[in-house]
Amino acid sequence: MSPSLPAGPPSWLRPLFGLTVLVIEDSRFASEALRLMCVRSGARIRRADCLRAARRHLQTYRPAVLIVDIGLPDGSGTELIAEAKALAVPVPAVLGLSGDPARAAEALRAGADAFLPKPVESLALFQQAMLSVLPSEVRGTVTPQGGEDTVIPDPLALRDDLSHAAEVLAARGDAAATDYAAQFVAGLARACHDEDLETAAEAAAGRRPTPAAVSQLCGLVQARLDGAAVF
Repeated sequence: MSPSLPAGPPSWLRPLFGLTVLVIEDSRFASEALRLMCVRSGARIRRADCLRAARRHLQTYRPAVLIVDIGLPDGSGTELIAEAKALAVPVPAVLGLSGDPARAAEALRAGADAFLPKPVESLALFQQAMLSVLPSEVRGTVTPQGGEDTVIPDPLALRDDLSHAAEVLAARGDAAATDYAAQFVAGLARACHDEDLETAAEAAAGRRPTPAAVSQLCGLVQARLDGAAVF
């Protein structure tokens, strides 16, 4: 199985022309930002929202670039990074992704070629990060010359993410589910530059959050959904 390589010549406007990028990301808001950046860069994008779905993708085709969020609902993205690097035909470029910069070392230890901190907002920085890890036979000799365009995803994707988090939190399942939801919301808050929501999410994360911290986070998430606060 060969990686999905460019079908035509890239250009400085579309330096990733023809490449296929597989994004493993459970947030629709974050995925939408990456989709817009890939489209503007000329790349095709496929998405999976969990490890299980990602493994199905990799059984049928090999992308040129794999972008893996570290915190996923069914496990750590580091598992997939290690697996992608151990394939008989490895993915040419693998990048770890997280809203927590402290997880960069974790991604690199697993074999990632680079780490992208969320939120990913600058088109120019995204293109530079991608081209810096692609093998020369894949990326060619194109250098992007675009400006510092900021990509803003559809706010409906943000609402979908908040609704998902609210459902998980309201279920009051086990500690692992609450921790996942809190970390998920923390990533959304960073993407929206919402410091109050980020602080509340961080307080509710971990295996033993206080009931008050979880209740406060539930209230803030619902307030955002009700439009009581504007991002």
